[in-house]
Amino acid sequence: MRGTDYLKLHTSVLLSGFTGVFAKLIPLSETVIVWYRMFLAFVFFALILLFMRKKPQDGDWLKISGLGALLAVHLIFFFASIKYANLAVGVVCYSLVGFFTVIFEPFICKVKFSLTELLYSLLAVLGIWLIFSFDSSFRLGIVLGIISAFLFALYTLFNNKIVHGKSSRAMLFYELLGGTVFMTIFMIFYLCFMRGTELIPKGIEWLWLIILAIFCTVLLYLLHIDVLKRLSPFTVSLAGNLEPVYGILFAIIFLGEARELTLSFYTGMALILLSVFLQSFKKADTCSSHL
Repeated sequence: MRGTDYLKLHTSVLLSGFTGVFAKLIPLSETVIVWYRMFLAFVFFALILLFMRKKPQDGDWLKISGLGALLAVHLIFFFASIKYANLAVGVVCYSLVGFFTVIFEPFICKVKFSLTELLYSLLAVLGIWLIFSFDSSFRLGIVLGIISAFLFALYTLFNNKIVHGKSSRAMLFYELLGGTVFMTIFMIFYLCFMRGTELIPKGIEWLWLIILAIFCTVLLYLLHIDVLKRLSPFTVSLAGNLEPVYGILFAIIFLGEARELTLSFYTGMALILLSVFLQSFKKADTCSSHL
């Protein structure tokens, strides 16, 4: 089961790494993209449940819906970071999730602070700095990306706190519902201040939005919620440090971003991989000691 959990975890990270590509493929504003993403994902998932004749009957629906709103805000900042800077900035800043998780986990989940996990996260942070040379022109994008990482760390921690004993199906349904309702209300105020905002996708943009909703939202967060039942929030967040590696490679492959892969890139990527593998081995050793 542990091996399956890690496979699900890294599949979700791979899908997450691909998500940032859509911020470049879809020229709509970050707020409009997130509204479509939440709405289409909710409709698609609701149709799946209707077809399967499944009902999300778990309690705490209000708290779970609140998590969906938190996820939506994180996504706005994530896409905004990419829009105001570039894909590399967005995915690199996202990797600070592990750092924020290890800082706030003792307060939210009431667990003992781990100096070892802090060192692992700092190792990943060092790798992040080596991968990307921060340019002053990207300052706003960097700030937005850091806020995005902070919000997703909170999302992961609060998810972990209430996910136990609940079905992944119910969790995702109410989170998508909460995210859709929040974004719909937010869009009303957003359009009042941002008049003239383009709202209707054109041509192939519909296909990108559908892929974003089905694979990079429904499938991604089903996997994410499921592994949180058995893996720690820090382990999940640390594995997320692979997202900048995937994201940058996808940007080069699919977007043709001419980014030179220097020695710093390979060194930083190696440090991120090392931090993930060290944490995985630590968890494996811990599990073995209890057998």
